[in-house]
Amino acid sequence: MITILASIFVFGIIVFIHELGHFIAAKLCRMRVDEFAIGFGPALYKQQKGETLYSIRMIPLGGYNKIAGMDPSEPIDERSFLSKPVWQRFIVIAAGATFNFLLAIVIFFGVFATVGSMQPSNEPIIGRIVNGSPAEAAHFEINDRITSIDGKPVTVWGDITKNLEGTAGRVIPIVVERNGETQEKAVIPMKAETGVSVIGINPTSISQSYSIGEASVQSVVVTRDILRDMLTGLWTMITGKTAAEVSGPIGVAQMAGQIAQAGFVYLLQFTAILSLNLGVINLLPIPVLDGGHLIMLLIEGITRRRMPPRVLQYIQMAGLTILLLIFIYATTHDISRL
Repeated sequence: MITILASIFVFGIIVFIHELGHFIAAKLCRMRVDEFAIGFGPALYKQQKGETLYSIRMIPLGGYNKIAGMDPSEPIDERSFLSKPVWQRFIVIAAGATFNFLLAIVIFFGVFATVGSMQPSNEPIIGRIVNGSPAEAAHFEINDRITSIDGKPVTVWGDITKNLEGTAGRVIPIVVERNGETQEKAVIPMKAETGVSVIGINPTSISQSYSIGEASVQSVVVTRDILRDMLTGLWTMITGKTAAEVSGPIGVAQMAGQIAQAGFVYLLQFTAILSLNLGVINLLPIPVLDGGHLIMLLIEGITRRRMPPRVLQYIQMAGLTILLLIFIYATTHDISRL
């Protein structure tokens, strides 16, 4: 249940903000928006206000704005998308990703201004135990201090990873201090996807508080750093320097559920990161995505000629094929990890 609610919360917010960006930009450019929808499939709720139908639909994995005149086959009037100059259409298409970036800044600002930032402690004290992990099976508890692993001393958190190296699959003794008493646990570490041996624990966190001004600056800095890391990681995957690690809706839902168990603040930060991810992905130069539309608008602006409908149809079909293949790969990868 937590996974379902967390997934609806995360997907709902980032999709709503993305579509809200398109909606506001379209209205400011005096385009007619026939429908503003969150989700796909049958409508759970809908209400007509003015010229726009607002709806919430059954499948919360997307959304859309039905802007008049985006389809070349539709009748065109002065408020249609295609009747507007290229620069206005460019703003409307780019507004979705822009709002996703702004959402991340706002979330980080709210978190930093209210609870500060949580930094992992270097003390070898357990702050969280993963459900179904070797640590849970061995009855470790929150606030246990690990003093040795397999006979090797532990003084800082980094010693845990170092001492667990090569221990996956065999029984090892781990000594902890609990309420002033020493206890020895028999644990069988497991091998993570990265190849390292783990027992399923996380360190405690140290809170660092910020003033309003510091939170404002820090939220922009953190957003910039995450975007830079995302773009770097994307480039290394494209160039083949690293393996393509892609998560689909199933994988994201699993992560949302796990993070929600750690606390609402962590779920908010996950939402901010996922919002940045959605913004970056939408700006990729793939037909059907916003980035593909922007490229075609740039070409139209330079050549001053609109792309022929038949050519546009072929390009969109190619884009849909690419997205379908990525979706199948990501979903298969998610299912294999269940």
